[in-house]
Amino acid sequence: MAVEKTGLLNKPKLVTVFGGSGFVGRHVVASLAQRGYRVRVAVRRPTLAPYLQPLGNMGQIQPVQANLRYPQSIEPALRGADHVINLVGIAFETGGQRFDPVQVEGARAVAEAAKAHGIPLTHMSAIGADPQSDSVYARTKGEGERAVHEVLPHAIILRPSIIFGPEDHFFNRFANMARFSPFLPLIGGGHTTFQPVYVGDVAEIIARTVDGTVEHGKIYELGGPEVMSFRRCMEEMLEVIDRKRILLTIPWFAARIIGSVAGLMPKPVITRDQVTLLQHDNIVSNEASSEGRTLEGVGIRPTGTDVVLPTYLWRYREQGQFTKKGMA
Repeated sequence: MAVEKTGLLNKPKLVTVFGGSGFVGRHVVASLAQRGYRVRVAVRRPTLAPYLQPLGNMGQIQPVQANLRYPQSIEPALRGADHVINLVGIAFETGGQRFDPVQVEGARAVAEAAKAHGIPLTHMSAIGADPQSDSVYARTKGEGERAVHEVLPHAIILRPSIIFGPEDHFFNRFANMARFSPFLPLIGGGHTTFQPVYVGDVAEIIARTVDGTVEHGKIYELGGPEVMSFRRCMEEMLEVIDRKRILLTIPWFAARIIGSVAGLMPKPVITRDQVTLLQHDNIVSNEASSEGRTLEGVGIRPTGTDVVLPTYLWRYREQGQFTKKGMA
């Protein structure tokens, strides 16, 4: 399906998406394809991303090789593109994937390549991004934002809270843990607050930045309709999967010790840096809300967890979709 002109707006025909094979990426690719864009998905291992191609028409979605740690691989991925989206980020360090090269230098390299090609950029960051943060993750996210705007002042930066959806790494992780463990950990008592945002809503605003209907040069904070404590997130998840588990408070000092040990694993359940990050609330700021730099501000009505969680967490019930409420 060809992309057509809408009023005075001539929509881009080709969009390059870095990190398009990840959880958020696959939804972004699908949203762009549904709009008729051709999508070039820049990933480290294109041979592992064939599942993206059925999201569009034949030939509409093309995986290509690129790695933000090697700037020379970025430029070819942008040739002929009309817009670039950078979704690349890591939750913890492993092997050659380190925070600074990926989230700071990688972000700068994409911005410099976009500037060289004269195309707009949408950059994914995170709520809590701050160059002065005591969390390495949040610090490098903040430094990455600064690098992007130094190179491309008109770039659009999006900061989501915790993102939920069918393949998320938050509710799925704890729901799976509830299948085997009699208790679930509440780090710091579970008082940290989040504003879980649906991945479909995140994909929609990203697609709108490509459409040209989102104002450039601003930082948008993305949150769902409800502010929820860590404890409330666990309670709602348990309600959906119909299981009763003890919510065990883990003091901060103990959580830091656990994170230090678990962080040595190839795929840690939690790291010390993530414990540090959990000491700060993860919600949309009053400033962003008052200035309209939110989902609602661009005309998107946020989707609540109560609507979406039952559509994919049912598989963690005692007998899956056949479980009757109150049996587990």
